[in-house]
Amino acid sequence: MTAFIIGLVMLLVGGMVYGKYCEKVFGPDDRPTPAITLEDGVDFVPMKKMKNALIELLNIAGTGPILGPIQGILFGPIAFILIPIGCVLGGAMHDYMSGMISLRNNGEQMPGIIRKYLGKGVYNVYNVFLCFLMILVGAVFIYTPGDLVVTQILHQKSVISNPIVWVVYGCIFAYYLAATLFPIDKIIGKVYPIFGMILLLSAIGVGIGIFVKGYPLTPLSGENWMGVHPQGLPILPIFFVTVACGIVSGFHSTQATLIARSVTNEREGKFTFYDMMILEGLIAMIWSAAAMGVYNIPGLVAPEQIGSPDVIGIVANDLLGKVGGLIAILGVIVLPITSGDTALRSVRLMIGDALHIDQTKKKNRFTLSACIFVPVAAILVFAKSNAEGFNVLWRYFAWANQTIACFAFAMITVYLLSHKKNYIMSLIPGMFYVFIISAYILNAQIGFRLPMNIAYIGGVVLAIVYAALVIKKGKNTVDGERLA
Repeated sequence: MTAFIIGLVMLLVGGMVYGKYCEKVFGPDDRPTPAITLEDGVDFVPMKKMKNALIELLNIAGTGPILGPIQGILFGPIAFILIPIGCVLGGAMHDYMSGMISLRNNGEQMPGIIRKYLGKGVYNVYNVFLCFLMILVGAVFIYTPGDLVVTQILHQKSVISNPIVWVVYGCIFAYYLAATLFPIDKIIGKVYPIFGMILLLSAIGVGIGIFVKGYPLTPLSGENWMGVHPQGLPILPIFFVTVACGIVSGFHSTQATLIARSVTNEREGKFTFYDMMILEGLIAMIWSAAAMGVYNIPGLVAPEQIGSPDVIGIVANDLLGKVGGLIAILGVIVLPITSGDTALRSVRLMIGDALHIDQTKKKNRFTLSACIFVPVAAILVFAKSNAEGFNVLWRYFAWANQTIACFAFAMITVYLLSHKKNYIMSLIPGMFYVFIISAYILNAQIGFRLPMNIAYIGGVVLAIVYAALVIKKGKNTVDGERLA
């Protein structure tokens, strides 16, 4: 329990201190924001601070801060220290800077910002990765909440032959389509406060339950401080790919730039972007502790359930009973749904902006949305019809997610360097995650399957090359314009 409490203090106090420093480095002021200067009633819509913050939280908090920690805590109590460090120094800074740079660039979405600060070549590569990631997000965030509804709410088996599964998937699909098509303040802006209350109640309930019930948490010791996984998996790079959304998630940059179009004052940025990521880190910490607790109670979790979504229902029912457990499960279901809808909305915005399609017209928005939903549906069918389909889907999703974060860190570094601000704060996390994604894909079964020691060397080399290229780009750039 000591490591968990220390981690909570590191997260909350560290977030407060470093968040203020990030704000000081960027320097928000009182200039008009894109929500005001470019208001169009669809995507550029002024909204209140609390509403923007709740939408941002729900956008970024998908299944990652729950399923990731449920699997990541298998490395032991060191997770309670790594999550807050990564969240404070990496993830929250990443989200804040992405959102604020978008504010300074007329609410431009990530592809446009990447093109401005990193160049056309990087922009083309980024778009490939981003479309891949967003479509995967859409599929994953239909699959996981749908299966939770079927298994935890309806108490049925989530198999391809069960028509109820496809009815539930279809309902989520319909909601995503509506949220993608309609102006942001018509659906997302109205239902998210309700969803936010459910989310917060579930997280608070589980957090209190951990202490009240006295869940047995493994103490941090000299034997396990380097991470000891039951399957012998190395903590580097596996842990930082597994626990994505609670530490660093590239997906978040796309959501911060989306909400940047609704922020009415730059000084609201810290609360909307940085603090909401700290809150997501808190959710990750709570579910890490809850998962460790049920793992350490003999007979509560079957061996085949360890690290699976089944743990969510076990935790909720054990800590909160039937009624409270149902609320907690609903909160978990809400998380991926409220990320999936804005992920697909972001894809629409990005494609529309890239092709210069007028999105104030409903016909254009519908056509773009239909094109996006076709591959999502195809991936769902594949994942459901193949025994290993979802596992393959999740692995590629996790790796692509962290890869996108590296692009965002590079963009932030160039922006800060070109404005003569402290660029080291984004360069170091960027180098670290280039090492993580490189070592992972070089070693992984879904990658090149090289020995781990070779993968480590390759990761270090690529991280150094990354740093050199980013610094060179930043030194030759002034606010996105290359020096002659």
